[in-house]
Amino acid sequence: MSISVRHVEEKDLERVKDLLLQVCMVHHLGRPDIFKVGRKYQDSELLELFHNDTRPIFVAVDENDIVQGYCFLEFCEYHNDNILVDKRTIYIDDLCVEENMRGQHIGRTLYEYVKSYARANEFDNITLNVWELNTSARKFYESLGLKPMKTYMEEIL
Repeated sequence: MSISVRHVEEKDLERVKDLLLQVCMVHHLGRPDIFKVGRKYQDSELLELFHNDTRPIFVAVDENDIVQGYCFLEFCEYHNDNILVDKRTIYIDDLCVEENMRGQHIGRTLYEYVKSYARANEFDNITLNVWELNTSARKFYESLGLKPMKTYMEEIL
């Protein structure tokens, strides 16, 4: 199978919605005390994001131009902060590969595309959050060379 990466288009809406639901279900099944069943964005919000240049969305498509994965990005910049050095960061807000297509390097292809994009646009680093419940995602990100930057902890009462 041949996979390429491009910017999301309006025609991708239904596939992106399907993938968003897959991500939600992973989280809901792992932490139903936190996550409801649903999607992170409504249709109108997604379509707005599809055209937001400061929050690009890239999709991995097969040879038939069918979306098999996506990566939602945000740009974060720190300038003149009291304690943080100036930095331009690309934050991966969400990355998903079709559950039936996992293990075929689609996620790696998306990540490498984002890394090239970040370098070409002179960002300093790439960051993301991964929920502890999602051990396969954590293992995937570690295989790409990402390392923990900080830990967010809780005590359930």
